[in-house]
Amino acid sequence: MEEKLIQRLESAVARLESLSLSGGAASAAASGDDGPLDPSILAYEDLIRQYLGRVSAAAEKIGGPVLDVTKVLQQAFAVQKDLLIQVKQTKKPDNAGLAEFLKPLHEVITKANALTEGRRSDFFNHLKSAVDSLSALAWIAYTGKECGMSMPIAHVEESWQMAEFYNNKILVEYKSKDPNHLEWAKALKELYLPGLRDYVKSFYPLGPVWSSTGKAVSAAPSKPKAPAPGAPAPPPPPSASLFSSETSQASSSRPKEGMAAVFQEINSGKPVTTGLRKVTNDMKTKNRADRTGIVGTQEKESRTSSPSFSKAGPPKLELQMGRKWAVENQIGKKDLVISDCDSKQSVYIFGCKDSVVQIQGKVNNITIDKCTKMGILFTDVVAACEIVNCNRVEVQCQGSAPTVSVDNTAGCQFYLSKDALGASITTAKSSEVNILVPASGPDGDWAEHALPEQFIHVFKDGRFETTPVSHSAGG
Repeated sequence: MEEKLIQRLESAVARLESLSLSGGAASAAASGDDGPLDPSILAYEDLIRQYLGRVSAAAEKIGGPVLDVTKVLQQAFAVQKDLLIQVKQTKKPDNAGLAEFLKPLHEVITKANALTEGRRSDFFNHLKSAVDSLSALAWIAYTGKECGMSMPIAHVEESWQMAEFYNNKILVEYKSKDPNHLEWAKALKELYLPGLRDYVKSFYPLGPVWSSTGKAVSAAPSKPKAPAPGAPAPPPPPSASLFSSETSQASSSRPKEGMAAVFQEINSGKPVTTGLRKVTNDMKTKNRADRTGIVGTQEKESRTSSPSFSKAGPPKLELQMGRKWAVENQIGKKDLVISDCDSKQSVYIFGCKDSVVQIQGKVNNITIDKCTKMGILFTDVVAACEIVNCNRVEVQCQGSAPTVSVDNTAGCQFYLSKDALGASITTAKSSEVNILVPASGPDGDWAEHALPEQFIHVFKDGRFETTPVSHSAGG
């Protein structure tokens, strides 16, 4: 690591000398813009060229969404380079000014987040890994211990931990498939660790160094929209505060609607039965001749003959492009079976409810997305079994599963076989996740283990340490 740092500094010095001999330094001094000649900026350019260039080269070979998200990654690093140049010419802003200063970086990150929205693509792990990693660039927002952030070096490391979850999935999925994907994932990690981390450690371990004599940054005032030609002028702003007593009295004098009206009526002190009609004996259902408790045959048939598929689309169970089994919008189907499958195919189960899917054979990957009250039984999976955005699902592995991930799910029962006891299980934003393992004896019952939902975070030695909450039966 020290050798790489020395090489960067030597490269920066060589560039400064060449610029000085060519007269570039004099022109830069005349213009007052010495940012590009600063050693920290030159080192940042080397970071982009050495590490980000490797990510881009791999993305060019893959193409598609991976190339798109890599281009956004390049934009984000280019924006941060511009911000680092501006930092040296700007006074340290307040919180509102800092938000305005970092607005270009925020816009690029928002653009990247948009790539992960909607239906999951086959490159979802690539997109999430790149997008989540961009939070590491927020180290530039560190202004001191009171800002609520970790110090810049720790922030970069912690941000990569968020992205590494999806980055590891890429390494597992493409281990024996496509070396270009492996190169992209490894290069992305090295961009941050050691790339960005070592850069921040060398030049900004305590955060950006603002100028004491530079220009000030303030929050941009909100500009009212100009009225259209011929349209009346907008009304003047209210003279009193929106939270003044006069406004609250005026709003309370207006009639309330919806639930607010209900609570106002309850709190008024009047008897709650005031205004209700008197129900006479002939109005009661049991005394009405036109109503019986017997459901007619035609009415029953009309209820049961309704189509049993989701509004999202018709039910689907098919092999797409010979690589992906799609099971979608199945409702109330207990006999769904995928038998003709192999280890190069993946299974994607989406939008199903109250159904059971059996996967007979070894597949590469299984994803269960937005399903409710589902049962999934599978034999072997090569890469991972993923459960995302689900409610009350039960999954049983009869063979091996190296990785299991549960994300944004409420209620999951996962049965592990003896061959899958060494599985790596990851949970995020999930509750009521129980793992059941077989007993040691041949006739023993399943042993249920609840995964922790509560954690204790303690700030020690400049960073937070997280441990799960343990409950004692005696306490």
